[in-house]
Amino acid sequence: MALWGGRFSSAIDEALFSLSRSIEFDWRLAPYDLRASKAHLDGLVRAELVLSSDAKKIAQALRELDAEIDKGVFLPSPDDEDVHSALERGLTEKLGLLGSALRAGRSRNDQVATDLRLFALDHMIEVAHLIVNLQEALLVQAKNYADAPAPGFTHLQHAQPVVFGHELAKHAHALHRDIDRIKDWLTRTSMSPLGAGALGGSSLGVDPVTSAQALGFTDVIANSIDAVSDRDFVVEALFICAMVGSHLSRMGEEWCLWSSTEFGWAIVDDAFATGSSIMPQKKNPDIAELARGKAGRLIGNLTSVLAMLKGLPFAYNRDLQEDKEPLFDSLDTLCLVLPAFTGMVATTKFNKEVMAKSAPTGFSLATEIADYLVRVHVPFAQAHEAAGKCVQMCEKSNVQLHELTDEQFAAAHPFLKADVRKLLTVEAALGSRSTIGGTAPSSVLSQISSLSIKITKNRSWISDKSAAFSAMMSQ
Repeated sequence: MALWGGRFSSAIDEALFSLSRSIEFDWRLAPYDLRASKAHLDGLVRAELVLSSDAKKIAQALRELDAEIDKGVFLPSPDDEDVHSALERGLTEKLGLLGSALRAGRSRNDQVATDLRLFALDHMIEVAHLIVNLQEALLVQAKNYADAPAPGFTHLQHAQPVVFGHELAKHAHALHRDIDRIKDWLTRTSMSPLGAGALGGSSLGVDPVTSAQALGFTDVIANSIDAVSDRDFVVEALFICAMVGSHLSRMGEEWCLWSSTEFGWAIVDDAFATGSSIMPQKKNPDIAELARGKAGRLIGNLTSVLAMLKGLPFAYNRDLQEDKEPLFDSLDTLCLVLPAFTGMVATTKFNKEVMAKSAPTGFSLATEIADYLVRVHVPFAQAHEAAGKCVQMCEKSNVQLHELTDEQFAAAHPFLKADVRKLLTVEAALGSRSTIGGTAPSSVLSQISSLSIKITKNRSWISDKSAAFSAMMSQ
């Protein structure tokens, strides 16, 4: 059902209709369009533009459509251009011309902007919920391995020993920033465009503030042109999705490394791994690999919308039709990947013995020698040089740092005494790093406890937002 055409003398060309048609992807906005229509209907009644008796019939028809869509009874037809025309067709089939009364005082421009904001708010809250689940899985594992020594890496080379729980917890902190971004985004996105009309507002006296409150928005967008043309909220949502995808990709890379034969640290549970069609012995960390691959898709969606927006003039343009599929795809992708990734994280077992054995290799305790000298007031440049000489002597003699003789230590620096050996153990190196953010077991347990409190608060916030949104949608 076309929502326009009075000034046209011929029917739309089939090729143009096929290009213009968006019902294949925007149909999923139907529940949000119906809820916004109810808020708009109430506004029309308050402005005395629709009789109360007629409004009751329209409201009943909207409820019926909602139920029919939920059951799959009412579906788009081949002649429907978009979700808005499909739903108006449904109303007119029930009510005749009265079904088109809702078109007064609004345009598809402010209508779709409202629908898409509601959709994004709903689904970003769901993404936040899934992220919190992953955070909790990471912290459970981090606590289980908060005293397990492992090599720490920079440049993929052994750097300094850490406890493995510290490695796991770092990902939960990155995800916490993603939750913060969603909370900030939600504040900016909770602004209603309904009432902006095509671009200049409405002369019919419908109150945008009351409609915004009915839809759970905190305020109304102050400029009607901005209201219909703004897609910053889409770009920001896509950036957050891309950032989450990047974090998942980095985690996935580590799971791939850790589960390799060369590392031998991680044992991925059979339920979250796959095999090979030709090599019977294979056990592949497919979830980790798929997460890495999906990151490129999420980044691409962000890039495509940014490119689409960069040169748009004035108010609404049909280019903006390209905002939906990337947003839908990114949200769907995260809702698909996050539960699987969380299951993999929660069920993976790690080999403490292999990690502990590897922790001191690669002369990872050399910094302890430099720190020893700093404590006796040797400038760090000299201390660093002396520690490097100790490593050089070890390589020539094929020994470890603690196996150097007293004479060799003294040759590296006269202030290096035999008691330096007591620092050249993994346990001593870990225990000494007990400041906030350090890798000592006590510090790691403290950071886990602190982050757990924040996660609990975020889970409560998500629950409240989700309940409020569900209540609004059910009105």
